[in-house]
Amino acid sequence: MRIDLPESQRISAPPDLATPLSQPSSVDTAGGQFQIARLQLTDGPSQDVELLLVDTGRVRAAICPTRGMSLWKANIDGDNLGWKSPVEGPVHPNWVPISEPSGIGWLDGFDELLVRCGLRSFGAPDFGPSGSLTFPLHGRIANLPARNVQIEVDQAHSLLHVTGEVHEARFLQTNLRLGVRYTFALDEPKIAIHDTVTNAAAVPVDMQLLYHINIGAPHLQQGSTLHLNADKIVARNAHAAKDLADWSTYLGPTAGYAEQVYFSASRADASGWTKCLLASREGKRGVAVHYRPETLPFFSQWKNTVAEADGYVTGLEPATGFPNPRSFEESHGRLVQLQAGESREFVLTIEGIASAERIAAVKHEITRAGAAPSTSAYDADWCVAES
Repeated sequence: MRIDLPESQRISAPPDLATPLSQPSSVDTAGGQFQIARLQLTDGPSQDVELLLVDTGRVRAAICPTRGMSLWKANIDGDNLGWKSPVEGPVHPNWVPISEPSGIGWLDGFDELLVRCGLRSFGAPDFGPSGSLTFPLHGRIANLPARNVQIEVDQAHSLLHVTGEVHEARFLQTNLRLGVRYTFALDEPKIAIHDTVTNAAAVPVDMQLLYHINIGAPHLQQGSTLHLNADKIVARNAHAAKDLADWSTYLGPTAGYAEQVYFSASRADASGWTKCLLASREGKRGVAVHYRPETLPFFSQWKNTVAEADGYVTGLEPATGFPNPRSFEESHGRLVQLQAGESREFVLTIEGIASAERIAAVKHEITRAGAAPSTSAYDADWCVAES
């Protein structure tokens, strides 16, 4: 059943999801009520940004239609998911110069829990032979507004779906359509995502998609560990290779820390799914990401344990490839080709964990699915050679 979006509330600052929603609308189901609210921000670079808030009782989430249907922040079982970026967002795309000559203008709007990177490209900026920018950092989709945003309710099964469409189109070049669906269930500490990318053009096109899932404190801390199901871990560059033996463990906030990235190919379990788990030092809280390697075969771990003021965070990033320049990924066969009218589906679930028992169970599921990964300082097929 489709329901009307609530009336927008105009507020100056984004909400704190650790507290109940202000002036919510109620949605009845067989198992109980969802609370929803719609906000329009009015101050600074957030002016005219829209947020759609959902409260299931265990999950509070803020979806941002203005920024490509990103998942701005969430709170699950009392723990905030996301991170504290020095960029105070959500930032309206009008203030994000993604095509500036440096190629890294995308970073001016980066503060989400989950931001999609793509669709024509993601990864490091790509420059042509003359030095001009060909593809900017992480592409355009995160800074395009959604259309046809709707709320649907499955009353019998106590499910609420938030859907929207984001079109990445340029005359004579590309016409890609991203369909997004978030699903919330009462009494479950999870957010399910089901995306569909369609080539609406009459000719084939190549696409890329990366889910940049960003986690800071309290889940990220000194001694936090990452667990994943893969055959090998490869350091992106010589700097990351220096700490390859410690790829799975994290430092506390460290001023001046230089980011490190590790690549892996995800290994599916018997059900066709895989998962990664970021577990806190004491093993009582964590975040798990469940996804299907059939369409998201690669995974990048971004370690950015700088000082809190500079954006203490790690990225858990399932993707169709690795975040190298697009030309490198194309030369190594990792672009996804869609024929005219063809669609590709991508599914994943973000789970917040607040018990030692569930942490132990997820760790067991990961280890049961295969042996621990080996490590490699370099792989010429995966990593751009350093000059």
